[in-house]
Amino acid sequence: MKKILIVGATSTIANACARLWASDGSEFFLVARGEQKLQQTCADLRARGARVAVPYIMDASDSALYPDMLKQCLETLHTVDICLIAYGTLPDQSACEQDVELAMAEFANNASTVIALLTLVANQMAAQRSGTLAVISSVAGDRGRPSNYVYGSAKAAVSSFCEGLRARLFKSGVHVITIKPGFVDTPMTQGLALPAFLVAQPEAVARRIVAGIERKVAVLYVPRFWSWIMFLIRALPQPLFKRLNL
Repeated sequence: MKKILIVGATSTIANACARLWASDGSEFFLVARGEQKLQQTCADLRARGARVAVPYIMDASDSALYPDMLKQCLETLHTVDICLIAYGTLPDQSACEQDVELAMAEFANNASTVIALLTLVANQMAAQRSGTLAVISSVAGDRGRPSNYVYGSAKAAVSSFCEGLRARLFKSGVHVITIKPGFVDTPMTQGLALPAFLVAQPEAVARRIVAGIERKVAVLYVPRFWSWIMFLIRALPQPLFKRLNL
């Protein structure tokens, strides 16, 4: 039985992971900003075997709310075995190029607030000397591509932060796993012109994430073939890379 904190609990990937953990009788403290959908998620997890599924309404874009949220979580669960951070937004790159405030807001949503939350939860896990921090980053952070470099740079910041945090927390018995999904069939990707063979189903992604957390993998590409795709993209020489429409 695990005690699990999920921030962004109503996201498609997070919800699919929670359903797998629920079958083991895990206890959940679930954080999201949409009350109705969060209540439905809690009820679904209880029906699937979760011993506890407590909803907590919070807008993750406001980092000032994090200390109270974590306090409530610890009063409910007493400890945190797994924290899954799974919120974020996919910005309009073209709009961000024309609007500085929008670009900075999107960077904050996808990077700065995640780093703030990671720092807070990391200190709690270091104090309890146990736990796993799982963070959904993205393959987009592996290289700055013209089609989404605002989003990609935010995810790159998160991935780099997690690498340093992983080394720091290792000495305290805490593990950090950076999860890098490619294209997943979620509301975030609806309407995008994506090759069907590259789009993964949330349930398959969740199975790989849950298994990766159990094995204490450091960096997890989901699906696995994205590690090879991104290896090739990172290997492209800059004179060629900047001429490609990626």
